[in-house]
Amino acid sequence: MSRGILILYGVYLLLPLYWLLSMSLRSNADIVGDFSFLPPTTTLANFAEIFSNPVWYEGFINSLSYVSINTLISLAVAIPAAYAFSRYRFLGDKQLFFWLLTNRMAPPAVFLLPFFQLYSAIGLFDTPLAVALAHCLFTVPLSVWILEGFFSGVPTELDEMAQIDGHSFLYFFVRVFLPINRGAIGVTLFFCFMFSWVELLLARTLSGASSKPIVVVMTRTVSASGIDWGVLAAAGVLTVLPGVLVVWFVRKDLVKGFALGRVS
Repeated sequence: MSRGILILYGVYLLLPLYWLLSMSLRSNADIVGDFSFLPPTTTLANFAEIFSNPVWYEGFINSLSYVSINTLISLAVAIPAAYAFSRYRFLGDKQLFFWLLTNRMAPPAVFLLPFFQLYSAIGLFDTPLAVALAHCLFTVPLSVWILEGFFSGVPTELDEMAQIDGHSFLYFFVRVFLPINRGAIGVTLFFCFMFSWVELLLARTLSGASSKPIVVVMTRTVSASGIDWGVLAAAGVLTVLPGVLVVWFVRKDLVKGFALGRVS
């Protein structure tokens, strides 16, 4: 009984993905025509349009650029910060940690105007770096919060043993501590990537003609003849793929992290 329920639930979750793939292989006439579960005819013209039209493939490149920058910055800042919060006690540590979380709680719309004016003044507007730095305001607090929960679970005796054995802090941190917390880093990477990949409001406001991400390009598919559903569905399929690849490469660490960490 329980297995049947799980199978039905899995079919329910996979049905939208199947329909998205099905639409990407149909022409617009088939999509808006009579309902059919299987495509009457299949075509790759929608994917060919994306790979041949610079507006589409440059959108993917722009998205991957700022998502990669945001993820790298978030991890580079959050890992040492989370270690400090998990190992040291200092004046205002709890208040500082809470302040980081309040940044994550604020809606992105609050920061639109300040970011827009600041980036326009210093020449960062319409660049992937602008969107990446704006996303860091949300992903860095989330990363610190997740990693601090993992790091606090590692006994401090491990640090003391490394000191007794004569290892430098850098050696201990890179060769011992980080490999132990590989699952934590995998979970954090997943959340940073997914937030930055699907976020629309900041990406749309802080990007112009030369750095439009794919999520923005997908909202501008309306033409004089209407919405090009086939091309939009093909773009949706290609947009899902990076997330699937990220989950695939960190799947073991992700499962371990969800089982042991703060997000469990």
